[in-house]
Amino acid sequence: MKLTPESAKLNDYLAELDTVNYSHPLIKEKADELFKDSQSEIDKVKTAFEFVRDKISHSWDIQSTRVTCKASEVLKYKEGICYAKSNLLAALLRSERIPAGFCYQRLMIFDTPDKGYSLHALNGVYLRSLNSWIRIDARGNKPGVQAEFSINDEKLAFSIKEEYDEKDCPMIYTKPNAKTITTLEENSNALEMYKYNLPDFL
Repeated sequence: MKLTPESAKLNDYLAELDTVNYSHPLIKEKADELFKDSQSEIDKVKTAFEFVRDKISHSWDIQSTRVTCKASEVLKYKEGICYAKSNLLAALLRSERIPAGFCYQRLMIFDTPDKGYSLHALNGVYLRSLNSWIRIDARGNKPGVQAEFSINDEKLAFSIKEEYDEKDCPMIYTKPNAKTITTLEENSNALEMYKYNLPDFL
């Protein structure tokens, strides 16, 4: 699939946002820990991706009721759903001046259409060394889900089942989708939110 940036200006993918608050002391401290001057751009992206994928738990996987939203919150509590985890990954990369945006898929929440659909968030990253965008999905691996960092063939958490009306959006947005952020801000129980209140369209 050909990826389409929402903006032609890379600086739009470096902006600090309320939810992508990379000047926060916790984000700066973690960035200093994760990144070294000797690392290449690709190494930094892989490092950030694997940290968020492996060290930040997906709320549903650990059956936690806590809702996190801002990157600093996600890092503090080390948990969040995909919307929150994508905020943290974007913040870590933007802190290193690596352009990072937001991408979405429409997926079945569970295993059959009758159980409903939801938006799933992942990240688009611009690699200057390759002059191209890639997508990475730091949702978190589990049995049946195995996302990896790849600069060639995408290895995302979920493959689209078009026969079940799942959809893959090619757009790389500069900001998180407003519906996803509102959902995080208006819910207080992550498990109930995940089962019943996730948006299913952009």
